[in-house]
Amino acid sequence: MENLQSAVDTLIHGANTLFILMGAIMVLAMHAGFAFLEVGTVRQKNQVNALSKIISDFAVSCLAYFFIGYWIAYGAHFFTGAEHLAENNGYALVKFFFLMTFAAAIPAIISGGIAERARFTPQLCASLFIVGLIYPFFEGVVWNGNLGMQDWLQQRFGAGFHDFAGSVVVHAMGGWLALAAVLLLGARRGRYRDGQVVAIPPSNIPFLALGAWILTIGWFGFNVMSAQTIDGISGLVAVNSLMAMVGGIIAALVVGRCDPGFLHNGPLAGLVAVCAGSDVMHPLGALVTGVIAGALFVWTFILTQNRWKIDDVLGVWPLHGLCGAWGGLAAGIFGSKALGGLGGVSIAAQVVGTLGGIVVAFVGGLLVYGLIRAVAGIRLSEEQEFQGADLSIHRIPAVSDD
Repeated sequence: MENLQSAVDTLIHGANTLFILMGAIMVLAMHAGFAFLEVGTVRQKNQVNALSKIISDFAVSCLAYFFIGYWIAYGAHFFTGAEHLAENNGYALVKFFFLMTFAAAIPAIISGGIAERARFTPQLCASLFIVGLIYPFFEGVVWNGNLGMQDWLQQRFGAGFHDFAGSVVVHAMGGWLALAAVLLLGARRGRYRDGQVVAIPPSNIPFLALGAWILTIGWFGFNVMSAQTIDGISGLVAVNSLMAMVGGIIAALVVGRCDPGFLHNGPLAGLVAVCAGSDVMHPLGALVTGVIAGALFVWTFILTQNRWKIDDVLGVWPLHGLCGAWGGLAAGIFGSKALGGLGGVSIAAQVVGTLGGIVVAFVGGLLVYGLIRAVAGIRLSEEQEFQGADLSIHRIPAVSDD
């Protein structure tokens, strides 16, 4: 019987390790989606820079999270023998890999907002501080119960802050950090002239669409594999993600009047919003969540760019910051039993948790980017911006006529 139990335990640990490893690989692939979404949106003279930022930020994020961030969030570290790390088929290591890909999404989100005029090395420094300190602080509060906030919410409202796959912990955090960076950085030169908006259309719609599709597919690893063990896998999460994605597409198609930029960001808006409550909502609730998110993205993107004159190139604050915040609230609304959900959520707790994430991200972003701007500067010179980041930083264009 002991041998049988040992064999069963080994099988379970192996299956869990494989399960979360597949999720880590799918979320890792999403970073190619971030890259091509940005490449397709920015002007051709900044495409090499977009690709270089995403992959460099990922490497810096991995190191920051391995040495600092994971310890802050979960109190765990890897400064021990490989024998210990390999226990249970190395599940603890692969769990770090999975959660690290979430953490690395934060600089990838910010990258789209500050595109075309941000300096390269200062942005890598910002990523180090954000992934090493700011993001894991809030991640640990929500997903590891640090500082007792979840216990307090449970006692006060009967439920903790529910964010299954990171509508607030990842996406709203990234979007509000990006807003702080964009405000401190300022608009691209020539974007607003004499009070008028100068249109800068996407440079490559096929690349933009490719990025959106890669992100959409990888998102099912982002959401479903957030269960982290195979016994927690739920088809409800998968179908809710699907319905929110479709809702976002339909809303962006209608409200955005067939604009391909809005249309391909529509599924991303729906998926951002459904992350938090994808494990507790009814599919119809997920559909409504996605529809609202898709419309919210289009409306606020237009307001941000045209009326408020905030030059957020990819619209990452509307997409991740606002749709992520909506997702935090939607989990409390559509996750309730009254609207067909599984229950165990509180709208009051969702409001508190969502506002907490916004405050941590925005204040943290102002501190990090404000400090770097004061010490080293965060913006390209006028000549470098005119020439384009590809030539001024990387000394090579995206395409060659030869």
